[in-house]
Amino acid sequence: MPIITRQTPRPSFPPGSVAFTGAGPGDPDLLTRQALKALALADVILHDRLIAPEILAEAGPQARVIETGKTGFGPAMGQDEINARIVAHAQTGARVLRLKSGDPTVFGRLDEEIEACDAAHIRWQILPGLTAASAAVAAIGQSLTQRGRNSSVRLLTGHDMAGFADHDWAALARPGEVAAIYMGKKSARFVQGRLIMHGADRATPVTLVENASRPDQRILATTLDRLPSDLAAAGLTGPALTLYGLAPRAAAAALPALTHAQKELA
Repeated sequence: MPIITRQTPRPSFPPGSVAFTGAGPGDPDLLTRQALKALALADVILHDRLIAPEILAEAGPQARVIETGKTGFGPAMGQDEINARIVAHAQTGARVLRLKSGDPTVFGRLDEEIEACDAAHIRWQILPGLTAASAAVAAIGQSLTQRGRNSSVRLLTGHDMAGFADHDWAALARPGEVAAIYMGKKSARFVQGRLIMHGADRATPVTLVENASRPDQRILATTLDRLPSDLAAAGLTGPALTLYGLAPRAAAAALPALTHAQKELA
């Protein structure tokens, strides 16, 4: 017999607990109501480097805001130290908000931090957020899945703790496949080489969306063949998500996004 459980609702954000919260892709208007409430209540906020200042501005006046500063292939606060800080602050009775870019369940090392809380008998909850892939594909006017083209989509990381990440390149090289590659700028040549080696069409469209959903968003449309050279020429410096197998829809640029002033009037 299948076992069905019903979760007992927890207090919204009790003292001495941790809320692992998604900050979305960057636009404050894409924060969830749960995230806004948690920001207002938090006593301590441990946040990723990429969290926009406008989002941190939603924190309550009582909040102590601490950057955890992770950078791919660069300087970073060690995961063990982050775990220790989460636990230590919660043990003082503080409401601890662990604020992660996008959705905390996607390439956010969430399990390691939850395990640290469990080991210390600290209550926690997960508040999901809008992941970067959703914002990036919206920016180019496409969908991640399409009937007759692809019935699945892969969320991949460009690198892991061991370096450039390996994947099922043979499956991804098949016509019509779509993938959203996180942290993929530095691994672009590696990804290109693996895919071509496994038979991918060099003309496969590839689109990079830098700073998805933010005012300084930029879109680079290229092909697998030209990916490394076009990426180098574009000089993208912000976080970028790579959409493999998708090109911007021509109509996407026809209707400009609402400006900040228009949002205020809406």
